[in-house]
Amino acid sequence: MKLRIAENFRAVFYAPFYAIRALGLAAREGLEVEWLVSGAPGSTIGEVKRGGIDAQWGGPMRVLKDHDSSPEDGARLVCFGEVVGRDPFYLVGKRNQPAFGAGFNLQHLGALRLGVVSEVPTPWYCLRADLEEAGVNTAAMRSRGRLVDNLTMAEQLEALAAGKLDVVQLFEPYASQALAAGNAILYAASSRGPTAYTAFITSRDSAAKRRDEFAALERATQVMLDWLAAEGPARLARVTASFFPDVPQELLGPAFERYHRAGLWSRTTTVSEPGFERLAHSLQAGGFIARRAAYAECVCDFQRSA
Repeated sequence: MKLRIAENFRAVFYAPFYAIRALGLAAREGLEVEWLVSGAPGSTIGEVKRGGIDAQWGGPMRVLKDHDSSPEDGARLVCFGEVVGRDPFYLVGKRNQPAFGAGFNLQHLGALRLGVVSEVPTPWYCLRADLEEAGVNTAAMRSRGRLVDNLTMAEQLEALAAGKLDVVQLFEPYASQALAAGNAILYAASSRGPTAYTAFITSRDSAAKRRDEFAALERATQVMLDWLAAEGPARLARVTASFFPDVPQELLGPAFERYHRAGLWSRTTTVSEPGFERLAHSLQAGGFIARRAAYAECVCDFQRSA
């Protein structure tokens, strides 16, 4: 059995996917995987839809967007094998800003200069829903110039250090870099609860043709999740360090530890239905999709259906 699988982009919170490869877990299930590097987020989705690539990992938001905007045919996307079940982003800022008073809460952001992620859409749509539910008018923030959405995470860090932004939205290892510079995590998006964040994505046609292969991939993924629960984040950092040559181990270890404590990585490959619905709500509320496709339309479970 063979599969061609592309990564979405290189990211610390994707470490469990690299652990599948590093530990040889797919091969133990009789599966030969060609792991492909992706140059930019979502850049291989077209090949997945055409069948040139069997699957990639990425956000179920791409499946929801595809259902909202593409024809109902065999190229339509589905997802399976959840690995990241919570939001990996943080809001980071100066520890003792006068605006916070007795402590930080999301309502404070309405009066602050906030930088949000520009590289991918999901973090902002999820944060936007959190803010609106907390009573923050994000449209007013934008109109008053308090919402900056055109900076990379590295540029956000520079703007924070220069005093041009009060709070920035980052994932690891940028969050750890910010902490090392004396900043504080003000809000962990993982505290929102289940949010379907990363799973494998394939097309309906490939799902029908590759049921045995994808079932084997799901089994390998479950073995990895069980291994991670037993071995812990320090072991994950050692096993996957070679995938992050530019991230010092003194940053990688604490980053994995924070993610592990937050329950970022799923315990089962079944895509969380509450997490999927929360993601769909955030995307629709922010106007990223017009129609919320049903969970059953978008999600496969190859082990249950075997």
